[in-house]
Amino acid sequence: MATRKIAVIVGSLRKESWNRKVGKALIMLAPPTLEMEIVEIGQLAMYNQDDDDAPPATYTEFREKLKQYHGVLFCTPEYNRSIPAVLKNAIDVGSRPYGQSAWSGKPCAVISASPGAIGGFGANHHLRQCLVFLNMPAMQQPEAYLGKIDTCFDGDQVSDEKTRAFLQKFIDTFAAWVERNAD
Repeated sequence: MATRKIAVIVGSLRKESWNRKVGKALIMLAPPTLEMEIVEIGQLAMYNQDDDDAPPATYTEFREKLKQYHGVLFCTPEYNRSIPAVLKNAIDVGSRPYGQSAWSGKPCAVISASPGAIGGFGANHHLRQCLVFLNMPAMQQPEAYLGKIDTCFDGDQVSDEKTRAFLQKFIDTFAAWVERNAD
């Protein structure tokens, strides 16, 4: 198996974000076939189509960076039964100008985490709707909604063994998914 570069997109800007912790945990658990790194999205100004002819430097840098990756892992919280604005904005910035999406064809997976009981189910599925249009083959199983995530970590370390085992299964399955679907 080839080594594949994976962009980890975290849909939360909070310093102690549970989804950032999940993303970091998955990076640590990843098999050697995945070279994963968090790609920051907080620096992106809100997408405005008027800027397509002369995009801000942060848009161009983000788009060019995305093109270097073979796949994407999305780690998202749920805000009002949907994805956070910062994540939707990153999706929009990366997908433009029309016909030049930096996301197209990249295999991906979605994991959502929340202190709530349903683990970001709404955000997870809402994000998947965007991925269909972006032409990103999304891993279907295992579905990943991590509820009560605030009880699963001690600092930045996964302290709950069931959660660690699930994350290991998830990232191993994702590695195989990327290998089957990457260009």
